[in-house]
Amino acid sequence: MTDDSVHEDQTNSRPNGAGLRRGWTTGACATAAAKAAYEALLGGRFPDPVAIRLPRGLRAEFPLAESSLDERGATAAVIKDAGDDPDVTHGAKVVCTVAPGPAGSGVRFAAGPGVGTVTLPGLPVPPGEPAINPKPREMISAALEEVAGDHGVECDVRVTVSIPGGDVLAEKTANPRLGIVGGLSVLGTTGVVIPYSCASWVHSIHRAVDVARATGITHVAAATGRTSEAAVQTFHDLGERALIDMGDFAGATLKYVRAHPVPRLTLAGGFGKLSKLAAGHMDLHSSRSAVDIPALAQRLADLGAASADIRAAAESVTAGGVLEIATNAGFGQALCDGVARGAREVSMASLGGAADLDILIVARDGRVLAHVGP
Repeated sequence: MTDDSVHEDQTNSRPNGAGLRRGWTTGACATAAAKAAYEALLGGRFPDPVAIRLPRGLRAEFPLAESSLDERGATAAVIKDAGDDPDVTHGAKVVCTVAPGPAGSGVRFAAGPGVGTVTLPGLPVPPGEPAINPKPREMISAALEEVAGDHGVECDVRVTVSIPGGDVLAEKTANPRLGIVGGLSVLGTTGVVIPYSCASWVHSIHRAVDVARATGITHVAAATGRTSEAAVQTFHDLGERALIDMGDFAGATLKYVRAHPVPRLTLAGGFGKLSKLAAGHMDLHSSRSAVDIPALAQRLADLGAASADIRAAAESVTAGGVLEIATNAGFGQALCDGVARGAREVSMASLGGAADLDILIVARDGRVLAHVGP
């Protein structure tokens, strides 16, 4: 999760006690640890704290959590502080070991314990490589080349990045589905984590589409949650790699598929979430869009419901409440079908013909309430 416009004095602070504290990406932490280790390898001393330059001219300092130096190389570690973001890697130890490499080799990367290895095509780094994304590689290389320049040597080193316990943490991410095995990815575009920016979630959606396309999957399904994901997997008999954890980011999913087409796309979610999509909302989170209860009541009226049921629906406080009223009045299926059609129309307009699209509305118990599409 990153922000391209953060200033140094905004990072890791709460101005006037308000706002959310920003943090650092795993890529920034790895850069700091690698730079400290290389400084010790060449000069015999670990800088603590260690200062690094981030993209867009930012500068940041990191205290070291541990350090060691022997004849094989130098190791330094930084504890990741994600600020106030609910990041699965908050508090993780990012460890870098820098060792001399063959003359002319430049900076080479290796995955240590807890850092994954890419096994499928479609990701920003090729299969067989450590799951260290291009921007963190660029940041680490630039920091090490700066150190090498200060000491008047060529920057020929092997950098091994480890995140102890990362294999366990990775099970809470999309990595296993993306074919990244053995641990976490080292991510970050600007080095800065913006609380609740959700950039890492959107990133995982993009990578899931990329992997599906690269491995020849022609039908992908994006779901708002685990229940709807399980339902759509069974309904369409899909494999794991065809599934995308869309969360609330319907707009981000549709936008990316429009730019990176697939033959067929299914969107699956609960009645309330997809009623928001049918109303034109592309971000389905409760803090950023609300269910349009009057619109649902109007749909019920258009179906010919009794005035008392329409009034009760209009006074409901939840989409589920409206659906219950409609069901009791004999219009539940028709209401679900109408919402599914509306969600499909909105989504098709956003897709611009980039995929054949169908919509599944799923109940909390996993039943498919409506299916509209090819």
